Amino acid sequence: MLLYGATGYVGKLIAEFAKSQGIELILAGRSQNSLAAVAKELNLDFRVFGLDDQQAIARSLADVTAMLNCAGPFSKTSHPLVDACLQTQTHYLDIAGEVPEFATLEARDLEAKNAGIMLLPGVGFGVVPTDCVAAYLKNQLPTAQRLILIYETVGGVSQGTANTVLPSLHQMGVVREAGKLIPARPAEKRRKIDLGAGAVTAVTNPWRADLVTAFHSTGIPNIEVYTVFPAPVRFLMEISQYVGWLFKSALFQSALARLIKTLPTGPSPEERAKGHVGVIGFAEDASGQTVTARLSGPEAYDFTALAAVAVMQRIIKGEVEAGFQTPAAVYGADFVLDIPGVKGFD
Repeated sequence: MLLYGATGYVGKLIAEFAKSQGIELILAGRSQNSLAAVAKELNLDFRVFGLDDQQAIARSLADVTAMLNCAGPFSKTSHPLVDACLQTQTHYLDIAGEVPEFATLEARDLEAKNAGIMLLPGVGFGVVPTDCVAAYLKNQLPTAQRLILIYETVGGVSQGTANTVLPSLHQMGVVREAGKLIPARPAEKRRKIDLGAGAVTAVTNPWRADLVTAFHSTGIPNIEVYTVFPAPVRFLMEISQYVGWLFKSALFQSALARLIKTLPTGPSPEERAKGHVGVIGFAEDASGQTVTARLSGPEAYDFTALAAVAVMQRIIKGEVEAGFQTPAAVYGADFVLDIPGVKGFD
């Protein structure tokens, strides 16, 4: 197993969890000095290569069964890594969580099948728990025609997550209707929901990759995804349709980038220990019959590390399926219940 992006906050966290479970990773990245420091700390081997040299990537993956990409933005890093994985017949995993990255990999399904490799994005918090909830609901109501997924994360945020979410709050996304992805505005709808700690406000998240994965896993044609965002973020999403010009301005984006750099690299172990996540899903069929499921689990970054390691353990056992896959499609709805600290389905 090779982990690319091992010097980032989440990459290092996954490497630590994997090491504790006896998985001997090869760490990889672009920075010799940073990578060597992490590898020395964890007593793991490492390889240095950038993503602008396809031959170097292929050489580094030639003896690797599977690689996990933790280096964002995935819209830029996944393409060269997948190209090399196809060449070397190496299974590809990542921790992406947004629609475009998943749609891009889904379009390479036939290439992956021909190469005999699995393309499995989203092996972290996005999208393992929500995908498994979706599959569970489909199992309970095979006639389901509508699916709503809502999730909340309680805890800190890393610079990487902030860089992914905040600069793009004004951008249009999609929603799934009649099996098609159609344009949708951020926070176009809102719902009050109780995920176990009192009523909170969730708004539609048109970028969330469940709009791809839940359809792939269940075939349910109408899907909405809601997220409980902090009130200031929700406000910016809701007004973005009126002040999009401001979000797009170089001055605003520059100021936002400077603000993000002042954030901690990621939450401390103590902060993660206090955090948690909650997911609830609703499925409905044409007759109006409905089913509901919810689960809770550890803080989102811990969840990501635990889920990624659980997938690695499955792959080490040979549990793979060629082509573009989703966690629930290849490992089943109950896969999420194997992750320590997860409670569901309720």
